[in-house]
Amino acid sequence: MENLKLELKAKIIENLNLEDIEVSDIKNTDALFGDGLGLDSIDALELIVMLDKDYGIKLSDPKQGKVIFESIDTMAAYISENKTK
Repeated sequence: MENLKLELKAKIIENLNLEDIEVSDIKNTDALFGDGLGLDSIDALELIVMLDKDYGIKLSDPKQGKVIFESIDTMAAYISENKTK
């Protein structure tokens, strides 16, 4: 699970072009949106595409994304339970 969390951090930094952030700057429990990393709705769409492309997970309910994208911990747990790739 720790490897998945590190992988997610690296993918988020790369896919969202977060130039001033290192993997070590992101804590597993940090909020990804709002006061945490400060991601926005466009970033959420990028994360949805990443889940589909990299893990075979399709999100059909936008409300589901709010829960899944709360933190690295919640994303990793959801991916572990639902990945098809």
